[in-house]
Amino acid sequence: MSDWKLSPAVAALLIGAGQLMGQEPAVTRPGATRGPGVTHAPGASPAETAASAAAVAGSKENPAAVERGAKLYTSHCAGCHGATAKGGPGAPDLVRSLLVLDDEKGILIAPVLREGRPDKGMPRPNLTEPQIADIVAWLHVQTYAADHRGTYVFQNVVTGDAKKGEAYFNANCSSCHSATGDLAGIAKRFDPFSLQGRWLQPRGRGGRGAAAAKASGKSDITATVMLANGQSVSGKLEHIDDFNVAVREPNGEYHSFDREGDTPKVEIHDPLKAHTELLHKLTDADIHNVTAYLVTLK
Repeated sequence: MSDWKLSPAVAALLIGAGQLMGQEPAVTRPGATRGPGVTHAPGASPAETAASAAAVAGSKENPAAVERGAKLYTSHCAGCHGATAKGGPGAPDLVRSLLVLDDEKGILIAPVLREGRPDKGMPRPNLTEPQIADIVAWLHVQTYAADHRGTYVFQNVVTGDAKKGEAYFNANCSSCHSATGDLAGIAKRFDPFSLQGRWLQPRGRGGRGAAAAKASGKSDITATVMLANGQSVSGKLEHIDDFNVAVREPNGEYHSFDREGDTPKVEIHDPLKAHTELLHKLTDADIHNVTAYLVTLK
C-alpha cells in the first residue's frame, strides 16, 4: 500500500504494544501527518476492514459497534497497520499485540487511545469515549477471527483481466470445457471465491466442494488391473503402492491384489489429470485472469 499516514491515536497503541512485545515504536512514513486531527489512509476502505458475522458473534461484540469501529479504524489506523491490523513496515501487528490480546473491555487499550503518549511524541488524539469503545470492539473481533480460522472473511478474488483469462482458457481448457456447454451459467451457481477454488482444485480440500465431487463420482480415479491369466478387473482406485493395489467395481465389489514390481500391470485413469498438471504451470496472474473470466459466465 502507498501514502501511509500515522494516526496519533494508534501511534499511542504502538508504544504500548511495542513495549510489551520488545518492538521499536512505529516511525512516521514519508508524507504522513501527525497531530490531534484525523489522519486517513487513502488505500483502505471500511469494506476492507469488514469482519465476518461468525467472528462478530463469537467475540460477543456489538455488531453495530464493530461496524462503526471498522470505519474509525480505516480513518485513524489503517494507514500504518494495514486494512486488517496485521501491521506494516515500522508498524507492529495489532492483531497479535500482547496489549490487544490481553485486553478485556478496553481496560488496556482505551487508556492509550484516550491519553496518547505525549512523553513519546504521541499527542492526545481527538477521540470520544464512544469512538474509543468502537475501535476496541473492532480490534477484539480481529483477534477472535485470528484465533478461529473458520471466521475469516475472504477478500475479493476478482482482480484479474477477463480478456486475458478468456485467451488462457481457450488455449488451455477449451478441449475439455466449454463456456456455452458444461460451464454455461457457472457464475450464477458459485460465488467468485468458491469458483476459483473449484477450478483450481476440483476435487476440493474438504467441505461441500469435496463432498459434491465425491458424490458425483465424475472425478474418481479409476484403474484397470490386468492379471496373469488374461483377465482384468476395473473400478474405482481405492489404494495403490509398491506392494498392493485395490479397486472397487461399479457394483460395489472390492478386489485387492498383491504386487511384485510391475505385476500385475495397472493402468490408471485420472479424469482431472489436466488440472493437476496445470497447477505446476499456473502463475498468479493466470489464476486471477481465468477467475475474472469465469465470473462472466452467467
